[in-house]
Amino acid sequence: MTESEVMRPLLWAENLTVSRGGQPVVDKISLSVNAGEIVTLVGPNGAGKSTLIRALLRLIDCDSGIIEREPGVTIGYVPQRLEIDPTMPIDVRRFLRLGEVSSEADMKHALEEVGVADVIETPMQGLSGGETRRVLLARALLRDPDLLVLDEPTAGVDFGGQAELYDLIRTIRDRRRCGVLLVSHNLHLVMAATDRVLCLNHHICCEAVSYTHLRAHETEADL
Repeated sequence: MTESEVMRPLLWAENLTVSRGGQPVVDKISLSVNAGEIVTLVGPNGAGKSTLIRALLRLIDCDSGIIEREPGVTIGYVPQRLEIDPTMPIDVRRFLRLGEVSSEADMKHALEEVGVADVIETPMQGLSGGETRRVLLARALLRDPDLLVLDEPTAGVDFGGQAELYDLIRTIRDRRRCGVLLVSHNLHLVMAATDRVLCLNHHICCEAVSYTHLRAHETEADL
């Protein structure tokens, strides 16, 4: 993949505003996510991070602004929460097939890629927090996405498991060369796995490039 292909924007927004009760939750935000790039949104609870994600995916209406996608781009989405009726008998195999037409081989490959190859027959209610997040990620990967959108992908996972998940997300990006837009609360952990960080509190307060990203570009320049 050439540098121009890697840096092409898959998704971008300009002056995006979303209001509730007359108050802006997302206020004139502009951002882009390129192919092969991990962009992380951080900010306090109630800062508008999940609202911004839903707006970018066109799951909710915006008051103003522009949202554009590269033609033909495929998006894999992992929501912040998963609610399954505890009385519903659904195992991982059936869950992965909800709304998707996936072969047994594709499902097993996706689960293997995220490190939970042995849970395909496990009831969803019997999964640990970390296993659930990995199954959700596997389901997103079944779409063979150009862009992964991950809203709090480590929710309900302990500290050690969070670090492993961020490493996994970076590995998936490296292997598939997809773009990644994710929401996180843990700036310390995510800085090692991201390229750009946007600090959000209803508007973009600041933007930073990670040290890992800078070192990678310095190494490329030295070659």
